[in-house]
Amino acid sequence: MMNKIQVGAIFGGRSGEHEVSLRSARFILSTLSPEKYDITCIGITKEGKWLSGENVLQAFESGNTSHLFPVTILPEPGNNTLYAFRQAEDRTVLEPKARLDVIFPILHGTFGEDGALQGLLEMAGLAYVGAGVLGSAVGMDKALFKDVLRTHNLPVADSIVANILDVKMHLPELLDQAEKVSSYPLFVKPANMGSSVGITKCRNRSDLLEGVMDAIRFDRRILIEQGINAREIEVSVLGNEDPLVSLPGEIRPKDDFYTYAAKYLNDTSELIIPASLDMETIQYIQQVALQVYKVIDCAGLARVDFLLDKDSGQIFVNEVNTLPGFTSISMYPKLWEASGISSQELVDRLIALAIERKTVRDGLEYQYGSKS
Repeated sequence: MMNKIQVGAIFGGRSGEHEVSLRSARFILSTLSPEKYDITCIGITKEGKWLSGENVLQAFESGNTSHLFPVTILPEPGNNTLYAFRQAEDRTVLEPKARLDVIFPILHGTFGEDGALQGLLEMAGLAYVGAGVLGSAVGMDKALFKDVLRTHNLPVADSIVANILDVKMHLPELLDQAEKVSSYPLFVKPANMGSSVGITKCRNRSDLLEGVMDAIRFDRRILIEQGINAREIEVSVLGNEDPLVSLPGEIRPKDDFYTYAAKYLNDTSELIIPASLDMETIQYIQQVALQVYKVIDCAGLARVDFLLDKDSGQIFVNEVNTLPGFTSISMYPKLWEASGISSQELVDRLIALAIERKTVRDGLEYQYGSKS
């Protein structure tokens, strides 16, 4: 009998999207086949503590984690081990708890989707699902992401970036500058946040001020961009160097835009899969999605979101999610299901892609000089 793959599933995290992560984890863990995988669950609290033990997800969902124990991964390649902290007389020792073949980060937002965790896993020499440090960091930072796309002549909406000093010391000037981006409405967003956390649609200067003050709570840099009377179109991408792209889907939110509540807390938004688009538009969106994926060096998976201007017909790239929502109502798995890949096959492929990418990395040389 073939040995099972040892999967470390990490969820929770120090992020405004902590609860979203738990919902994604619930769906993914229910999809992973126990015949193929042994799963070790690792929950990260909102304070950043790593915990494991029995029924980790249920403990995090209920808020009762007292029976769990602290764990860590050492940033040293080769041992592929999850360690627990154990008290031994007057000192703390590390005790091996589980072997890990591959990590499945089920994290959204800061300290999980932004390259921070990926850096640790790279140093530890562990295979992991999703983009590396570069793709994760660029994909997470909306401002840098748009700048990178502009250099490749990929279409994005007009925008400006401000930091916490601009907000604290030059707020009136910042509001004036923002109003030159375009006429209202404007959108204000934290540069590094997902799931529509901290996003405000602004119809006037009062809204703009409120939106700026809300967004700066979540990040030291914010993005203020042109509002577009748009259809919201999304596609899923899967793969490493030769990725596949799904059929596009459309979201018709009941709110002004696709809010956090619409994504995760209620089922009021209409998801249209596949989107009602002509073949030329579908092919263009798929082509651009693949370009975006490759330009920022994604791997494993990503969801690329577009805005299709209802007035002009112009298509803009809105953002990329390198660890997209993976709940029962999330677009990423739904789009692949409509494209012929079931959720179980999808997670199998993601784990295989993670192992494949590590094999490629392991074949690289990290020392230069004459060989003995």
